This record gives sequence, C-alpha cells and structure tokens, in this order.
Amino acid sequence: MRWNLAYRTLLHDRGKLTAGLVGVIFSVVLVNLQGGLFLGLMGKTSTLIDRSDAQIWVGHRGMRNVDFAHPFPERWQYVVAGLKGVDQVEPLRVEFAEMSMPDGNFETVVLVGVQEDSDLGRPYEIVTGPADALQKNDAVVIDDCDQDLLRDPALNELREINGRRIRIAGKSHGVIGFLANPYVFTRYEQLAELTGFDRRDTSYLLVQLKPDADADAVCEAIEARLPDVSAMTASQYAWTSADFWIRRTGIGLSFGAATLLGLLVGLVMVGQTLYAMVLDRVSEYATLRAIGLNERELLSVLIMQSAIVAIVGIAIGFVLTVVLQGALSTPKATIEIPTLLYLGCGILIFVICLVASALPYLRIRRIDPHVVLQG
Repeated sequence: MRWNLAYRTLLHDRGKLTAGLVGVIFSVVLVNLQGGLFLGLMGKTSTLIDRSDAQIWVGHRGMRNVDFAHPFPERWQYVVAGLKGVDQVEPLRVEFAEMSMPDGNFETVVLVGVQEDSDLGRPYEIVTGPADALQKNDAVVIDDCDQDLLRDPALNELREINGRRIRIAGKSHGVIGFLANPYVFTRYEQLAELTGFDRRDTSYLLVQLKPDADADAVCEAIEARLPDVSAMTASQYAWTSADFWIRRTGIGLSFGAATLLGLLVGLVMVGQTLYAMVLDRVSEYATLRAIGLNERELLSVLIMQSAIVAIVGIAIGFVLTVVLQGALSTPKATIEIPTLLYLGCGILIFVICLVASALPYLRIRRIDPHVVLQG
C-alpha cells in the first residue's frame, strides 16, 4: 500500500517530479565528471612513472615530483644492481630545455633521456615514424598531442634545443604531463649534449626486480646503502608526485568545492520537490493521520518517494555521464571514471536523497488532523 501511495503521489504532479529528477541527475553528472577530471588530471602528474616498466624509482633524497629531478652520481647504479632481489637497473635523465619555434620564439620542454636499447623507463610508443627513431643522429621524439604547443612540426623537421640542432624523428601519442611543458624524448647520452648535463650524473635509477623479490625490502636496502637517495615503488612515487601538486596548487580544494556544490544543489532540489508535494496535499496527509496512519508509516512513504526519485535520477545520470565522458574526454583533458567512483557517487547521492525526505517529514508531523479537516 505504501509503495503504491508513494508512487502515485509522485506521478500525480509530474512537474515537481521532473524538478526532483533534474536535481539528482545534475548531482550525479557533476560529481562523476568532476571526479573523473580530477583523477585524469592527477594521472598526468605521474605519466612517466605509470608508463615505465620500472618497479622501483631511485632519486635524490627527498624526491617529490617526477618532472623536477635532482642529479646524483650515475655510478650508484652499480651499488643498486648488486643488491639482493634486483634484476635490472637503468638510468634516466630528466631536464628542462628550450626548443626553438619557426617564428623565432621558444617553448620550454621537459627533455627525457632514455636508454635506446631498453624498454625500462621508455614511456612512449612510436605512432608516426620509424620504430628506431631515436637511433638516428640528433633525433628526438615528440607527442602528437602537444603539436599545437610546438607549432605543428613535421616529421624530419629540423629544430634547435638550447641552440643545438635536432630532428623530429618520430611522434608518440598520449604522453602528456601535468605541466604545460611538452615531453621531448631523446637518447640518454644526447640529453647531456643538448643541456650540458654532467655526464657523470643521472636523474633517476629505474629498477626491475626478480620475480620473488619484496619491493619494500629492496627500497629499504637501497636507502641503507645509499643514504643520499630515496627509493620508492612506482605506486608510491606516483602518489608522491600527485600529492606534491595537490598541496602546491590547492587543486583538490577547488574540485572538492565544485563537487560539494553539486551535491547541495541536488539535496535542495529533491528536498524542495518533496516539501512542495506535501504542502499541496496537506489535507490528504491529514486524512491519513486521522484514519490511523502513524508517523513511522508516513515517514516510510516519504522515504519511498525519495528512493524512487533517487534510483531513477541516478540511473539516468549514469547514462548521461557515460555519454558525456565519451564526447568530452581528450588526451589533454582526460576524464577517468572508475567503477568505484560510480558506485560511491550512487550510494552517496542515494543517501542524500533519503536525508532530504526529513524536510517534508518535519512539516507533516506537525499537522493536526482535526484542525486541517475542520478547516
């Protein structure tokens, strides 16, 4: 009976029902898209880490962000290579540089020097150009998603980095960092030639472990043998890089505030819808009270109404979110919405809708059936 009453009451005023559904749909879409944009943006803070095959990253003590590396002696790789559980160690160099543009201007780029004969630490796949692009003299690889920043260079086009000639030998796709500075990949030794980087130094040591090795134990062993370095698993360093930008930019606060606003809008619209329905039918609810419907049963009717609005609105919101994600997500503005975010958003908004039923309930419980019916 109560389900039938709740359902029919909602359908009787479809205008108010639509307003409530719009509030829920708006909240679902906003929370998911905001959360997806935030996760996509934070994913860019660790692009080099996530796309490498390294299980452990070793950098100068206190390393906090993958793009801001501090040099340390390259020879330390032999110390790391001799530790129990270590299978392979490769150095990686990261340095800022300036690339010349055809119009005479310059663009600051993040130059990444990789070992050409190893996949460890190489974060890109060639999509335009030969697979061995970096084996050519003066060769660099850029990402086609950053072509606009680099003024659309053609394959084999000549440019300069720090006044030294280079050739665009290949292009990757989707390797974009958090900074507005494009990644440019080159041979490990050539980075030193282009930037004046001390050949005796490196930026990182990338470690691949043997099958049964304990990553945390190896990290502790590295730091014990080399007190001037920090060693982190790939997942730990990815989180450290993301946390660095969250704290430095306040980006988490801005996204969180927008998400909270969406939830409040949904709460207000659902609560207002249910409250307006109660006000329009004060006499009907008074009649129900007069014939013996107690407060608990009346509350259950309102909760059922909220549940119906929530379930229908969340379902529509999920469908709309998937459509918008496919239409709006790009490599530069990636929207990553994991299943856990969908699930958490749905549960949260469902609970908020149930809480919203408290507003009309407070109005109903003050109704005096005799006064209303006599009036």
